[in-house]
Formats: sequence, structure tokens, C-alpha cells
Amino acid sequence: MSTRATRTIGDLSALPGSANGPTHLVWWGNFGFMLIEGMVFVLAAGSCLYLAAQGSSWPPKGDAPPDLLWGAVFTVMLVASEVPNLLLLRASKRKQARATRWLALLMVLLGFVLTGLRAAEFAHLGVGWDKDAYGSVIWMLMVLHTTHVVTELGETGVQTLWLFTHEIGDDQFADMEDDSNYWTFVVVAWLPLYGLVYWLPRLL
Repeated sequence: MSTRATRTIGDLSALPGSANGPTHLVWWGNFGFMLIEGMVFVLAAGSCLYLAAQGSSWPPKGDAPPDLLWGAVFTVMLVASEVPNLLLLRASKRKQARATRWLALLMVLLGFVLTGLRAAEFAHLGVGWDKDAYGSVIWMLMVLHTTHVVTELGETGVQTLWLFTHEIGDDQFADMEDDSNYWTFVVVAWLPLYGLVYWLPRLL
């Protein structure tokens, strides 16, 4: 093979300097992480359903179902947060620096509000984590999801600080796109858990 042909085949100058979405390796890493975490949620939900099927009542006698008020407020706020989150996703895809910065900051503020609401939920679960199997599995579901809310808040906070203190490049826009996709996962994952924590004890 001639030297000229070799140079043509090995020429990378036509490749883009950055990528986002499925063309970015980090996007696939984020997707794989959501699959793994999704399976954790499925296993946790399965544990709850298994325990609920073993007893004569759910919750057991002496335990009270969680207070509906705080769970409902948290869920409404969580679902509503998808509006600015999807706007953030669109802004990051379009590489709109100003909109990306301020929408990311809004998501951080919403994250703090949701964390406060979740704290109120814990105070009104109606059972201790160590009282019985019911209490343990309810707290497990809540702590599992709360871990994702707090982790995502921290990640978004760090990225938002970078957005306001550095020039935004293609990689940062791609990062915010991944961050937005993960928040959607956190929102969707909560909906079946909400049913298990708040409504299953009232339906059985």
C-alpha cells in the first residue's frame, strides 16, 4: 500500500472535535449507569412486594401508613421539575450558554427544595426503620431514592458552579445533557416507588 493511501486511511482531521448524545462515550456510560440503578430499584420494589404478600396485613397491625400530604407535595414538585429540566436539555443541545447556566441554577434550587420536602417525608413515615420488616423496607425505598436525589443535586451543583466560573465548551454542554437525562431517570424511578410507599399500604 502506498504512503499516500496510508495517510488517507489514517487521516482523522475530518472527525469532529466534540460530540454529544449517543455519539459521546460518556452518554453511553450514563445510560449504562441508569440501567444498573434501574435494576436496583426493581429489586428493591420486588422485596417490598414479596414482604407485603407474606403477612396477613400490610402494614402490620400497630403500624400506620405514611402521611399522604408530604409525599404528594414532593411528588408534584418532582414531576413539575421536569419542565425546567427539559428546557435545560434543549438549551444544552442547542449550546445556548446563558439559558444553560440559569436553568442549571434553577435545577439546583429545586433540588434543595425537594431535599427539604423529602426530609419532611421521613418525619411522617409513621414507622421507624428498625421496628419491623415493613418499616425496614419502606425506609429502604425512601433512602434509596433520596440517595439519587442528593447525589444528582451535588452533581448539578458542581457543574453549575463551573458554568458560572468558566467558559462553556462543547464538553460542558454534553455534560449538562447527560445530567438532564439522569434527572429524568430520578423522576420516573420515583413514581412506582411512590405507589409502593404511600398507596400499597392503603390498598391491601
